[in-house]
Amino acid sequence: MLVPGIDILARANIDGFAVGAFNTSNLEITQAIIESAEELNSPAIIQVSEGAFNYAGGKNIAAIVRTMAMDASVPIALHLDHGKEFAILMKAVRYGFTSIMFDGSKYPFEENIERTRRIVDIARSVGVSVEAELGKIVGTEDNVSVNEQDAMYTDPDEAVRFVKETGVDYLAVAIGTAHGMYQGTPHLDFERLKEIKSRLGMPIVLHGASGLSEEDIKKAVKLGVNKINIDTDIRQAFAAAVRQFLDENTEEYDPRKILGPAKKAMKDVVKKKMIMFGSDNRAKEVLS
Repeated sequence: MLVPGIDILARANIDGFAVGAFNTSNLEITQAIIESAEELNSPAIIQVSEGAFNYAGGKNIAAIVRTMAMDASVPIALHLDHGKEFAILMKAVRYGFTSIMFDGSKYPFEENIERTRRIVDIARSVGVSVEAELGKIVGTEDNVSVNEQDAMYTDPDEAVRFVKETGVDYLAVAIGTAHGMYQGTPHLDFERLKEIKSRLGMPIVLHGASGLSEEDIKKAVKLGVNKINIDTDIRQAFAAAVRQFLDENTEEYDPRKILGPAKKAMKDVVKKKMIMFGSDNRAKEVLS
C-alpha cells in the first residue's frame, strides 16, 4: 500500500518507534526493502536521492517503487531524499512521490525558512508530505557534501521557529551523525535531541545512521527519533555479496544469478534495522 510519509511517521511518533528510510536506485534494492517489510509486517519508507533520481531516471524509479508498493500488504512511502533543486522536487511530486525532502540547510536561516515554506505550500496542496533539515550533517552522500568545519548542530530555539513558520511534517536534525562511513566513533548529543523532541513533539529524522551502534540507535529512538535513514550499510552489503559471488563463480555472467545473493544480503541488513528500530509488526497500527 502506497501512503503519504506522514501517515507512517505520525503513528511512529505517537507509539514511540522509528521507521527505516532505505535508499534505492534499482529494482533489486527496492525488492529487498519491500520483501523485508512484508516478511516482518513493517511499514517502510523507500527513498531516492537526487543522484539516484538522475541515475535511474526519476520517472523510472518512481514507477518501480510505486508499482511494488501498491501491491504490497504493508504501508510504503516513496520519498525524495535531500532534494535541493526545485525542478527535481517538482518532478518528484509529478511522478507520484508521496514524500519529499527539501534540503535548504546550505542557506542562511531566514532563506531556508522562506524556501522551505514555498515547497510545503506546493506539496501540501497535492497531499505530499515534506521533510526539511536544520543544521548541517557532516559527510558525503551522493551529491551532498559537508566538511567538519561547516557542520553545525541544530539549535532548539531555531527548530521551534522553523517548524512554526514552514509547517513541515518532519524535521531532520544534526546531533553528531555523519553521512557515509564514519571516521572514528561518533558521539551523539542526546541532550540536544531530547530538548528538540520535547519542544516540537513531531516526527524527528536521523540522517547518517549507517554505522551507528545499536545502543545509540535504540537510545535515539527512545528519545523521539521516528525516521532513520539507511544507505551506506545497504550499499556495502550489496558490493560485498557481488564480489564474493564473482570470486567464487568466475565464469558466471547471468545478472540474475549474480544479483540474487546481493539481494539476500541487503534483506539481511534491512530486516536487522527494522527490528532494531522497533517497526516490525507495526504495519497494522499505521493502517488503523
